[in-house]
Parts: sequence; C-alpha cells; structure tokens
Amino acid sequence: MTNPADCPDMTTLRAAIDALDKDLVRLLKRRADHIDRAIEIKRGIGLPARIPARVEEVVAHVRDEADRQALDPDLVETLWRELIDWSITREAQRIDLE
Repeated sequence: MTNPADCPDMTTLRAAIDALDKDLVRLLKRRADHIDRAIEIKRGIGLPARIPARVEEVVAHVRDEADRQALDPDLVETLWRELIDWSITREAQRIDLE
C-alpha cells in the first residue's frame, strides 16, 4: 500500500486512490456475503431483518473506530447508515421470498 507522502505526483496519487477504491469494493462484497449468511441464519431462527439495537451497536462501533483512526465519525455514521439500510432492505426482500 502506497503511503500518500510517497506519491510524487497526481498520477501516482490517483493510481493509489484507485487501488484503495478497488479494495473498498472488495471489502463491501465480503460484507454483503456475510449479510447473505445472516439472511440464512435469521430465516432459520425467525429473526427479522431489522434489529434496531444491533443497528445502533454497529453505528457506535464504526463511530468509535473512525475516531480512533482520526476520521470524521459523522461522515462514517452517514456512510454506514446508508450501508446498513441497503443491507436490511436486501435481507427483508430475501427473507420474505424464501
């Protein structure tokens, strides 16, 4: 992984950002795969897609991690709430279908 300070020009910096974006997409795919497994488990034990206490627990964890990483916790919360909403919608649709 390239350190930002080691990028001598915009071309190198952009390439490093593009590589990070690729990694982020790969991680989002892995997260979605875990959501798919949660769908199977929830369906098997009768849990709903949305569990409000769990949503708030996840948000609190990512806010704490953002703070530890010196990243704006409000930004991270906004992104994660969108991700969580997408995941819950996906779960609800799949739980209801099968």
